[in-house]
Amino acid sequence: MTTHNKFKITVPATSANIGPGFDVLGIAYSLYLTLDCERLPAGSSLQMTYEGEGAKDVPLVAEKNLITKTALYVLSTYGITSLPPLKIHVTNPIPLGRGLGSSGSAVVAGVVLANAAGNLQMTNDRMLDYCLMVERHPDNVAPALFGGFVASFLRELEPEELDPPSIPRSEPTRNGAAQPPTPITDIGHYIQLGWTKEIKAIAVIPDFEVATEDARAVLPDMYQRADVIYNLQRIAVLTTALARTPVNADLIHKAMSDKVHQPYRKHLIPGMAEMLEKITPKTYPGVVGICLSGAGPTILVLATDNFEQIAAAVQDIFTSQPNGGIKSMYKVLDVVEEGAKTEYFD
Repeated sequence: MTTHNKFKITVPATSANIGPGFDVLGIAYSLYLTLDCERLPAGSSLQMTYEGEGAKDVPLVAEKNLITKTALYVLSTYGITSLPPLKIHVTNPIPLGRGLGSSGSAVVAGVVLANAAGNLQMTNDRMLDYCLMVERHPDNVAPALFGGFVASFLRELEPEELDPPSIPRSEPTRNGAAQPPTPITDIGHYIQLGWTKEIKAIAVIPDFEVATEDARAVLPDMYQRADVIYNLQRIAVLTTALARTPVNADLIHKAMSDKVHQPYRKHLIPGMAEMLEKITPKTYPGVVGICLSGAGPTILVLATDNFEQIAAAVQDIFTSQPNGGIKSMYKVLDVVEEGAKTEYFD
């Protein structure tokens, strides 16, 4: 088994909850979390440095950083009690807490890091099992791991698998909770869907965060049947329409509508209701669809042209909000077919 002295891990950012695809659809972007890794002599201590988003706040202690904490969990299930001596430099351009999958990408990076550092030889499907023991939502981690436009779901566990230690749980070390054991197999299932290259993603990122817990807390426990049917009808159309050329912007825009999560979260993102109403293919040529990215507050606009004009229109609505408005930035991103990868160097 070859051990490489240097390797680089690359994981794309993601958006989940695409349009009506709440907890189902996710896409991978051309915005990458990277780990440049170098093995150190035996007996050396872990050396971790970090640049980019969150650099002032992200802990660099192995047991506290989400990337290395996830890697330690994976290694522990193989009987390895610590990370091998490594120098790790993390470069993160993914804004934290903005709905662009920063935590999901970090979890995927941690699992891939354990696989590379420990020479574990895991398949991608097995790595998905581990990811889902830490991040419960496959629509976040599956696109980061596999790339592209992805539909996913968690399978129902059998009765004998329902012991508390065997149930995937989100962020297992939060609040001192015990680490989960070796995961069962085939926790999540996924399929990569078609995506026409003409459609790019405009991520308009406001200068505030929405905690996922807060965004989850506003959702109802029960839904009206008509609202569920509304989303099911649109998700069936959307997943086919996004793969077809020529792009049918009007159809995709209509199919991007949602009644399951966005109506309940609009008060968390000032201006969101106005954006969904005003940013359309008719008012801004090039627009294909608009929705929240993940749980927000980033606004995701799918478009084929006029990217700067469309982004400026969304930013103007943020700026026009009361109490001085909201600052924002934007990124025009490709949807990328390749997910997490590891490059080895001698």
